[in-house]
Amino acid sequence: MRAALEPGVAAVSGRRASENAPRPRAGRWKKVLYERQPFPDNFVDGSFLEELRKNIYVRQYRFWTVVCESSVVIHQLSSVCVFVVLWWYMDQSHLSPHRLFTYGLLLSLFGYLTFDVIDSGAGRNLSGRTRWADLKTTVVFVTFTYGFAPILKTLTESISTDTIYAMSVFMLLGHLIFFDYGANAAIVSSTLSLNMAIFASVCLASRLPSSLHAFVTVTLAIEVFALWPMFQKKLKAITPRCYLVVTLIFTLAAVLGVLTVSLTGAVLFALLLLAVALLCPHYLIKLQSSKDNIHGPWDEAEIKEDLSRFLG
Repeated sequence: MRAALEPGVAAVSGRRASENAPRPRAGRWKKVLYERQPFPDNFVDGSFLEELRKNIYVRQYRFWTVVCESSVVIHQLSSVCVFVVLWWYMDQSHLSPHRLFTYGLLLSLFGYLTFDVIDSGAGRNLSGRTRWADLKTTVVFVTFTYGFAPILKTLTESISTDTIYAMSVFMLLGHLIFFDYGANAAIVSSTLSLNMAIFASVCLASRLPSSLHAFVTVTLAIEVFALWPMFQKKLKAITPRCYLVVTLIFTLAAVLGVLTVSLTGAVLFALLLLAVALLCPHYLIKLQSSKDNIHGPWDEAEIKEDLSRFLG
């Protein structure tokens, strides 16, 4: 029996000897993948958080710079108000469509010539378009719009007026949401924004007295929501000070236009503009101190060398 127990005792003694034997000392952990190390895959040493950096790419804003940049939003809000006020003038017979079309045509011609002077012909040379081509495009657009005006007038007559007004409000809000204010965001869509504004103009045109009113309303929408923003964008790029002056005058005209319709509406609109111009920039700058973006060795690798020589 003693002989039978001897192998078990020998095994236990061997296990204890192996446990008490000195273990080989582990080497220093290295942040490499090509070398086998005596550490688990999720192991990190004490130097892992030494490379932690916070808010290294935070942009520092200045109050008046942000206020000036908010002029793009103010300009577009004023454009929507000007369009609605002019439509209301025609609906209430305070403004004839002939006079509005004449004024709009003269202002568009003045803006076209001013745009050409500001741009110094650079955009025309780049696109290869001539003034004759622009004139033909204008004539074709005016002709087709005038020809389809009776259809536009009766297109939504079967829909109730309340529904038309609700659709117009939502379309104009969508125009403001998707408009290109200069931000690189996925929600920006100039085409969708313009289409929603034109659809709102078609809806509102169906509630006017005649086909001529519908034609002038759609033409006005093109001038306000397509041509005017292009002119303002070019003016801002070339002469920012003139852009701010024009935006200020245009905004004051919009507030006065709303004032002729409703005192309450003018006050609310002015408060909205002040909130966009002053309150929102103030909170934007104030909230910058609450940012807590962290960067460290867990970030994705970035190639900072110039690799153009390998792509030639």
